[in-house]
Amino acid sequence: MPVYYYIFLAVALFCIGIIGVLIRRNAIIIFMCVELMLNAANLLLVAFSKMHHEVLGSNQQSAAGDAQIFVFFIMVVAAAEVTVGLAIIVMLYRNTHSVDVNFLNRLKN
Repeated sequence: MPVYYYIFLAVALFCIGIIGVLIRRNAIIIFMCVELMLNAANLLLVAFSKMHHEVLGSNQQSAAGDAQIFVFFIMVVAAAEVTVGLAIIVMLYRNTHSVDVNFLNRLKN
């Protein structure tokens, strides 16, 4: 399959994520959209790694593995972001009984 299919899919996912972050007010949906953007970046890394590996030939194993290592690091950072984000959302819900991000200024009191 050509690489531009993956690029188009990743750009579409990233744009959906950006629109979701900018428009939505629910904190859980905002975190889901951030995860969608990170997964779009992961898709691009793996697609370009595959393309680079095919161009260089099968004798260079490190070129294909570098992008996949970056993908694993992004997945670890995304998992840490989700745990911290969900903890913040739980505390927000306990204090305000809402997950609307406009109520974040109530946490100052």
